[in-house]
Amino acid sequence: MSLKKSIYLIVIILLIDQISKVYIKTHFALQESIEVFTWFKIFFIENDGMAWGTKISDFVSFIDDRTAKVVLTLFRIIAIFGIGYWLYDAAKKQSPKVLILAIALIFAGALGNIIDSVFYGVLFNDSHGQVATFLPELGGYDTLLHGKVVDMLYFPLWEGYLPEWIPFKGGEYFTFFNPVFNIADMAISTGFIMLIVFNRKAFAKNKIESDI
Repeated sequence: MSLKKSIYLIVIILLIDQISKVYIKTHFALQESIEVFTWFKIFFIENDGMAWGTKISDFVSFIDDRTAKVVLTLFRIIAIFGIGYWLYDAAKKQSPKVLILAIALIFAGALGNIIDSVFYGVLFNDSHGQVATFLPELGGYDTLLHGKVVDMLYFPLWEGYLPEWIPFKGGEYFTFFNPVFNIADMAISTGFIMLIVFNRKAFAKNKIESDI
């Protein structure tokens, strides 16, 4: 897979990701949802931290949330340059197609969420109890680097009360597959899964060169 094709793929994923996020942000209030199927909903939430909503300040108590947010965003920006170089190097060395495809997916997803984190606080006003406006006259809901990541894809495949005989959780209301995510998250997850499942194929050329 060539670098040119990888860039095309990245651009397509970024467009789908950002168009879907801008649409949700400008048509839904926070926590608003629409049921597409019983097992699939469009549910608008915003993620202020890392994966699963965790924050750096949850682990490092002496850093406040706003400082932690900037640290996380800057780390993501540095990481994207590293991933970009990895993609360029893999394409230049004509690495296996599965490796280049996986890196391109991870790069596109990471960049998609970075755009939210860096710019959305300036580009949109608040979504609490209202539909946000793009480029509001009174300014955005926060400053540069303090944007929140927009999530909207929710797949509650099963909801109900667990049987009493299940240890610890018996009798509790449970939702199977509770995370809410976005297109960028899907791209990142798919890329990592490809690297894990097709590990031997993805790094086959590198292993052969190291043996020589």
